[in-house]
Amino acid sequence: MNQQVQKNTLYVGGLAEEVNETILHAAFIPFGDIKDVKTPLDQATQKHRSFGFVTFLEREDAAAAMDNMDGAELYGRVLTVNYALPEKIKGGEQGWAAQPIWADADTWFERQQQEEEMQRMQAENKVAMEAAEELHRKKMAEDRDGEKDEETKDDPMAMAEAEALKQNT
Repeated sequence: MNQQVQKNTLYVGGLAEEVNETILHAAFIPFGDIKDVKTPLDQATQKHRSFGFVTFLEREDAAAAMDNMDGAELYGRVLTVNYALPEKIKGGEQGWAAQPIWADADTWFERQQQEEEMQRMQAENKVAMEAAEELHRKKMAEDRDGEKDEETKDDPMAMAEAEALKQNT
C-alpha cells in the first residue's frame, strides 16, 4: 500500500478520553498556525476514538510539532504523533472520507464515456488497417502477376505452359 503522506497533517494517537479538539489545538499551537483539528467520533458512543488529526498551515510547523510531541504526555497518556495518511473509504474514487461515495459519479461517467470512445476509435482503426493491408496484398499480387506476364511474353516455353494451364482449368 503506497499511500501519499500528508506533510501538513499529523496523526495524534493515544488521546485520553477527556481531550477534545480545543485541548488538542492548545497543545499543538505553540509549534505554528493550525488550519484544522479533528477528533473523529465513534458513532455508537459519540466519543472520540483515542486519536485525532492536526493540520498546520506550514509543513515546517508540522515537522516541528511531530518532533516535539511524539512520545510527549497529555492528560496522563503518551502520545504517538506521525504524518497522517489520506483518509480512505472503500470504493471511493477520490478516496476522501469527507466526500459521499457518489461525489465522483460524474467523473466516473466521463471516464466510462472516454473509454468507450477510445474502444470505438480503436475498432475503427483496426478495420481501416485490415482494409489497407488487404488492398496492399491485392496490389502486390497484381504486381507479381504483371511481372509473370512480362516474363512469359519473351519466353515461348513459359507462354506454352501458361496456355496449357488455362486450357486445363
